[in-house]
Amino acid sequence: MTNRRAALAIIGAGVVVLGSMAAAFAIGGYRVNFTPSYAYGLWRIEPLHREVRVGDRIFICPPPGAAADLALERGYLPRGLCPSGTGPLIKTVAALSGQTVEVDGQVIIDGTPLPHSTVLEADAEGRAMPVHGGGAVEAGALFVHSDFVGSYDSRYFGPLPAEGTLGLAREVLTFAP
Repeated sequence: MTNRRAALAIIGAGVVVLGSMAAAFAIGGYRVNFTPSYAYGLWRIEPLHREVRVGDRIFICPPPGAAADLALERGYLPRGLCPSGTGPLIKTVAALSGQTVEVDGQVIIDGTPLPHSTVLEADAEGRAMPVHGGGAVEAGALFVHSDFVGSYDSRYFGPLPAEGTLGLAREVLTFAP
């Protein structure tokens, strides 16, 4: 066997092994987080056998539309298997349907300021950020948030349909950004 054939065989085997690992991770509910909104590393989607609650850290798919398109265009989210073409978000549920959200320099939920919720006018590249107009969270929707100042969350795109919830987000092997 020539060196070239050996190298191609090794590369081919590597691709098969990595592909198999990726498939096993996806089937097992594992995801790798590369965004600074939460710790980098390996996470697991844990099935949720109850209603979502404020404070739950979840995996959720953004629906197709302007918010997902902007996330892909600007690189806020990777491409993935969500119906929007993105990967799922890891976010904490900050408000449920029926709660009132104000967005004016920071997020205020039912009259109480949400910690770490400063609303930025521009992203790290200086591009203008859309800002959610606030109001009552509609039935079947969740207002999601991350304490990371540069997080792309409901401050900018508004509540997400709860039906996009994949499950609870559990750290497996992570490290701080």
